[in-house]
Amino acid sequence: MSRRQIFAGNWKMYTTHGEAMALVEGILAGLSGVKDREVIVFPPSPWAKAVAERCAKTSIAVGMQNMYYENEGAFTGEVSPAMVRDAGCRYVLIGHSERRHVFGENDGEVNRKVKAALSHGLEPVLCVGELLDEREKDLTDEVLARQVNGALEGVDAAGMKKVIVAYEPVWAIGTGKVATPEIADGAHRVIRRLVGERFGEETASVLPILYGGSVKPDNIAGLHAMEEIDGVLVGGASLKAESFLDIIRVK
Repeated sequence: MSRRQIFAGNWKMYTTHGEAMALVEGILAGLSGVKDREVIVFPPSPWAKAVAERCAKTSIAVGMQNMYYENEGAFTGEVSPAMVRDAGCRYVLIGHSERRHVFGENDGEVNRKVKAALSHGLEPVLCVGELLDEREKDLTDEVLARQVNGALEGVDAAGMKKVIVAYEPVWAIGTGKVATPEIADGAHRVIRRLVGERFGEETASVLPILYGGSVKPDNIAGLHAMEEIDGVLVGGASLKAESFLDIIRVK
């Protein structure tokens, strides 16, 4: 069974409102003729609603970069699942390495966010991946097991069908380094095995697993050729329409 091919752009804390709208216009203009692959953009939260409104009835889906797990309350600065949906977003990034390592999110918080997203009809893009020190100590498989199992605790098989996983080796994010296609493919196999052990082979076989980590037009072909890589989560290269489109159009 073929899996979804997903090309996602995480704009992080970049773009003004005008820049965000110009970027999405540029992407939309270049997508004609692109088939058999899904495109998702994750703009900064202040622009999410405007971007989602522009992308309504187009081939681009929109997601939020982060979300809190409570429905409402005195949580200054946070965004609830209902707010994400009301902004017109279908997806939400959860557990991105910057949330984990800059803002200190732990596996328990990631798990609560995954379950909150699913309970509100959102599709979580769960990010997992190891630090450079962990890779050098040959702990990648152990880290992935802890993060995957921790994030999916209490999620049932029906919910798992709404989850996308993104493998992002932290040492390859924003550093210019990229895991070789073979390294990335191997990590994806570990993730698929972990999901299979928890939810069964059928669920694991259709799970989209994306690669994220300094993805650029000049390295996408090797990554895309790997059997276990079902698309990419792009950072900096998604901030220019043409470079993001070059990645999306990979043969």
